[in-house]
Amino acid sequence: MSFPRPLIRGPALRRALIAGARRVIAQRESLNKINVFPVPDGDTGSNLAFTLGGVLAGALSRRSQDAGELLRRVGEDAVDGARGNSGAILAQFFTGVAEAAGSARALEPRALAEAVRAGANSARQALSEPREGTILSVISAFAEGLERRHDGDIGAWFRSALERSRQALAATPTQLAVLARAGVVDAGAQGFVDLLEGIHDFISSGAVDAAGVADDLTGDLEAAEAHGEIADADPEHRWCSECLLIGEGLDRAGLRAAVGELGSSCVVIAGSHSRLRLHAHVANPGQLFEVVARFGRVESPKADDMHAQARTAAGAAAVAVITDSAADLPDEVMQRFNIHMVPVRVNFGDEDYLDKVGLSTHEFYRKLRTELVLPKTSQPAPGDFRRQFEFLLSHHREMVYVGISRAVSGTLQSAETAVQRGHPDRSHVFDSGNASGGEGLLALRAAELAAQGADGASIMADLARLKPLTRTWALARDISHAVRGGRIPAWAKPMVEWLGLTPMAAVKPHGRLGVVGGLFGKSRLPERFAAYVARRAPPGSRYRLVVGHCDAPEDGERLLAALRGRLDIADGWLVETGSAIGAHAGPGALVVSLQPAD
Repeated sequence: MSFPRPLIRGPALRRALIAGARRVIAQRESLNKINVFPVPDGDTGSNLAFTLGGVLAGALSRRSQDAGELLRRVGEDAVDGARGNSGAILAQFFTGVAEAAGSARALEPRALAEAVRAGANSARQALSEPREGTILSVISAFAEGLERRHDGDIGAWFRSALERSRQALAATPTQLAVLARAGVVDAGAQGFVDLLEGIHDFISSGAVDAAGVADDLTGDLEAAEAHGEIADADPEHRWCSECLLIGEGLDRAGLRAAVGELGSSCVVIAGSHSRLRLHAHVANPGQLFEVVARFGRVESPKADDMHAQARTAAGAAAVAVITDSAADLPDEVMQRFNIHMVPVRVNFGDEDYLDKVGLSTHEFYRKLRTELVLPKTSQPAPGDFRRQFEFLLSHHREMVYVGISRAVSGTLQSAETAVQRGHPDRSHVFDSGNASGGEGLLALRAAELAAQGADGASIMADLARLKPLTRTWALARDISHAVRGGRIPAWAKPMVEWLGLTPMAAVKPHGRLGVVGGLFGKSRLPERFAAYVARRAPPGSRYRLVVGHCDAPEDGERLLAALRGRLDIADGWLVETGSAIGAHAGPGALVVSLQPAD
């Protein structure tokens, strides 16, 4: 007996993916609440929502007749917008599906099943240590379900594969003990099932409201033209900034007037009543995004430092140096040595910011003290890195990226993904094994060597020499933020308070921050912390150091002065520590990073 062979075409596939993405975004808070693996930081839902939001704003916002072309654009947008561990895995899954689908205008069910299997394999291969009981298990179960015999009924075929995915989801607590102890399923796996549920709803009803994801090529073209006007822009407007504004009945005239009041230049506002793209050159991106947020929901904020770009274009160094915003160095040092920076993402609830660009460190601590929700930090998308990497390599023979420790963030992996899609032969990625001032000191050393004419290989070799000698310690006056964020168990807080203990931590050789001791009492903490650090610095050496404070400048000055009195300091800087440490250590924390000066 033969069965008809239905075809899955681009328009239907697009609408199905829209339904699935919207389902995940609607479930973001419930996913956050069950997020306990790999760390209980409650951001899996947000990361998946941000990842799929980028796909909705990109590939799924444009009509497509070809299934293969649609999947290619979905994969590219997902990679560029990926957030967090689950977001990166999902992006790799879409990429694998697209590569297997190729240029097919339409897909038979068997061809789609083969593409999904390729996507499942691709997602698994993206991880150095894949674990069962995660989103990987559910993706594999879905692929297995689709590989079963197809009898011509698309709905029944997909429903059967969905049921296998549900079964795999229910089994995740039996595969990961941390899930069983918490009494939850894996959040990333649940997010993938939510995506399938949304697609199934579309197949069953055929209903999805595609309004608000219409084509907006005009805005993209106008923004691209504005990028070419850097030379003519007001030199006071340092930041080339962009964002999407989402809402209903958006007030275009009011938005243009409000942006104009900031003295912005090269302003482009294009789109519809429910979706606008904004491009502007401004002095303060954070102020711009704050103003824009009064008119609707801000998505995909970006800001490029045109002054840094100009310095790079005019510079003679063969090697460009770039780091991420987890590194803490004074602004004047960053500018003097032309150290570029890719900002991590910080969000308070539904508000998403570019660290140190769209949200200053001072404003971060103000929010940390006053907002009811804890901030979340997430790695920059590969697209954030790729955009800057490509610019730097257009003006330099090589590039060195000095990144936050791989052990605490996926930021380094995001940069590696960007390198592999760009110029791996001219790009170097260095895992600092550190954060804050330690990462900053290593980036500074790279920039100094670049200015002296060293090549990329020589810089990487010297960084490898200095890495184990670059030490970072932290002192936390209040561990409540670490407890609320799941970094420290709740039982530790009353014990620490009862003992009158101020915990101290250090970056260990494996690149994670671990508790190493504590100071009893609250008197003269900066001076006693300095004594602790000085006792652990090898004698007979000159040092350069960065002292960081979390909204505690007077204590930071006392700590720096005390260290100068105990150690031979060649260079010492005081900075306000960024969100990478501040989100967990909280206001009042102090950080010391030390490196040999010779």
